[in-house]
Order: sequence, then C-alpha cells, then structure tokens
Amino acid sequence: MASYLIRRLNLFLATSFVLFVVLFIVTSQFPVEKRFALTGLHSPTAEQIEQIDRDYRLDDGQMLQFFAYLKQRLSGNLGISATSQRPVAEELAAVLPPSFELAAVSALLALTLGIPLGVLASLSKHKITQHTIMAITLTGYSIPVFWLGLTFSLWFGVQLGWLPISGQLNLLYEIEPVTGIILIDTLLSDSPYSGSAFIDALLHIILPAITLAVLPFTVVVRITRAAIITIMDQTYIKAAEARGLHTSRVVLRHALPNALIPVLKNLGLMLGSFASYTMVVEVIFAWPGVGAWLVSGIYQRDYTVIQGGVLAVALIIIFISIMIEVMHTAINPLSRKELYATN
Repeated sequence: MASYLIRRLNLFLATSFVLFVVLFIVTSQFPVEKRFALTGLHSPTAEQIEQIDRDYRLDDGQMLQFFAYLKQRLSGNLGISATSQRPVAEELAAVLPPSFELAAVSALLALTLGIPLGVLASLSKHKITQHTIMAITLTGYSIPVFWLGLTFSLWFGVQLGWLPISGQLNLLYEIEPVTGIILIDTLLSDSPYSGSAFIDALLHIILPAITLAVLPFTVVVRITRAAIITIMDQTYIKAAEARGLHTSRVVLRHALPNALIPVLKNLGLMLGSFASYTMVVEVIFAWPGVGAWLVSGIYQRDYTVIQGGVLAVALIIIFISIMIEVMHTAINPLSRKELYATN
C-alpha cells in the first residue's frame, strides 16, 4: 500500500507540474504586457520593473522563466488583483471557504437523498414507483443548471418570497469571520443574535445547495439502483437470505456497503463537472465563492485573478480525485487484490 500511495503522490506532482506548464504558456499569450499579466501592476515604477524582471527572470530564456514563475507561484505569490489592488492569495483565501461550504452541503443533500431513493428504486416491486423515480432522475439530469437556478429564484424567492436568493447572510447581521464558513461562524459567534444569524444563513444556502445537488443526486440514484440490482443477484446475498435474514438487514449490512463503492468512484469522475456547475450556481445566487470571483475576474480581464482561480480550482480537483481513488482502493477488496498482485 505504501508504494501505491507513493505512486499516487507522484501522479499528483506530475499532473500539477503539467498544470503549471499550461498556465505559464497561457499567461505568455495574454493580450497584455507580460509584467502586468504576471503581477497585476498597472503602472509599475522603475524599481518595481527591475524587481519583476529579477523575480520572473524575464531577461533569460523560456525555461528559466518557467522555473522562476513556478517558484513564485509555489511560494504563494499569485500577484495582485488589477481590480482591487489586493493580493490574489488573500482574496482566494476569502472566497474558497464559501465554495467548500456550498459544495459540502450540496454533496450531503445528494447522498442522503439519492442513496435511499436508489435503494427504493432497485427493491420496489411496483413498476409505478420505479418508473417515477427514474423519470425524476432523468428529468433532473436533463435540466440545465442555470435554468433550474433561475427558476428556483423566480418561484421561491420572487413570487412566493419564502427564501432569499442572493448572498450568504442578511447584511443586518455582523458576524466576525473565523473559518469563512458562515454556518460555522454563526455558531461560534458570541453575538446575542447568533441563533437568528444561523437560521438566516441556513435559509440563504437552501436554494443554491438544492440547485447544485440536483445533478449529483440523479447520478447517485441511478448508480445506487444499478449496483443494488447487480449485488442482490450475488451468491452471498442469496445465502444470507437463505439463512432467514430479513431483507432490510441483508441490504443494509451486505448489499449497501458494496453498492457505495461504485458511487464513490463515479463521484470522483464528476468533480470537473461539479466544479463548473458550482461556478454557475454561485453567479446566479451571488454566492461569494471562488466561482463567482473567477467569473468576475474574467469579465474584468483581471489576469492574475484568472490565473489564481484556475490554479486553485484545478489543484483542488486533482487532489480530491486522487484522494477518492485512494479511498476507493482502500475499501474495495478487488482493487486491493489487483494492487497487491502488481507489487
């Protein structure tokens, strides 16, 4: 297993290196002066120009420039936002927690609702129930996320007035940021209205979380259903039923744990799509996450923000994908068998 982890670490490093190469090449193709694309400084002084040339080795060859670029980015120097004139690393640290919060709540909704419905669709003897569940999942998979978000905003926010449709928290509440995750910060706050602020934050996240959870929810339902149907025909399941075990016990203790393995694997394959949908949802609901921040940077041609946002999102996707693959190998006996057979 140790050698496998080392190989996964090497894969992460190699993929990250390729990512930096692509970003370096793209940065050199931006239709602006290269110093501005690298640092975000509009009108640098003579001293700043000299420092930029020294830091990024602009007077040397492309290879040395790349390694200088790599050194600066790995040291945390992502440049300055051309719009706000603040360090990109600081802005990135501020917008990442809200995105993690939204993604975590959406994933929790997709799993807690999708797995039971998938089990129900696979075990139900009623064709109407099966067809209804599969029709719902097919519809949810087919609806564009931007249309769904706008529809939810119009129905539940504008027409019915049940839920807020923008932001994380009502501006009347002043909550000191601790983790950047507003649901946690409201609970940690010693403010007298922290309880009301928590409820308000919970109401704010409902619509964007549901909108973002629709696609993974449909995938979880369909994969769980297919996995349960396959597993219930296995010999060890029939043996458990022959011993007189109740169907619910057989499903919960034997079938469901094995059915979650393909669910985990497919969720790892969906990370790229999930990240792109997160950006769309953040823009629709004015959620102050990395997606809305990156889209704003694209509109404003803030090249350092674009580089920092793409770098952060890509590294996170690569890291989580590899971690899911490691988890899949650790809990899947067949994968472990193949792993040990290759050592």
